[in-house]
Amino acid sequence: MKVKNILVSQPKPASDKSPYFDMEKKYTVSFGFHQFIRIEELTPKEFRAQHINILDYNAIIFNSKQGVDHFFHLCEEMRVKMPDTQHYYCISESIANYLQKYIQYRKRKVFFGPHNKMEELIPMMKRRPADKFLMVMSDIHNDDAIEMFARHKIIVQPAVFYRTVANALKREEKKNYDMYVLFTPAGVAAFLKNYPNFKQGERILACFGAGTAQALRDAGLRVDIETPSPEFPSITGAIDAFLHENHKRIR
Repeated sequence: MKVKNILVSQPKPASDKSPYFDMEKKYTVSFGFHQFIRIEELTPKEFRAQHINILDYNAIIFNSKQGVDHFFHLCEEMRVKMPDTQHYYCISESIANYLQKYIQYRKRKVFFGPHNKMEELIPMMKRRPADKFLMVMSDIHNDDAIEMFARHKIIVQPAVFYRTVANALKREEKKNYDMYVLFTPAGVAAFLKNYPNFKQGERILACFGAGTAQALRDAGLRVDIETPSPEFPSITGAIDAFLHENHKRIR
């Protein structure tokens, strides 16, 4: 089957300078864009149902910018004011810098690892044994980080601040594509909700991330393009290579 129509489960790129648009011209294909999931902030009532008092914790752990936004928005709604002595532990420098949107940035209270790995926070956390840790999470998460901290005798309280929900396709958008590109396990679940009777056949499924690939396989589907890989670190590079071979083989 010659691939002509491709649905990417992300918002349409804001700039014309996108590899997707380059491929449209190069291979005469058409890309559609639809984010299968959207993020919703919990209401104060929903958060309080977890029986967590934010001010009982003087150290907050962030693993995404979304987490930063939802944490401070919910604090504002609940009239919870973070003290100047609060510590913040971030999985990356970019998230640490993003905190400046909400706090006055001081190195003595914002910590991050050099290589975007959660385990890099452990030495910093151990140097401050008086800190009580709260980790900002989505409703869809695994407990690997919490369990890793526990193995190092560091107690971390997980707290859900936002949730992931399926973003339905409109009726006119729900057509059959030759290729679908997915990026998260939650996106896979939302994709299957949008296409409850999906039959793969010759259709191509491309994905980014081992968790996304596993979610597809768990659903009984075939993964045709999986990234990152040693050959293709980016999904666009892998799709480009696939289209090159596909269009060369099928005239």
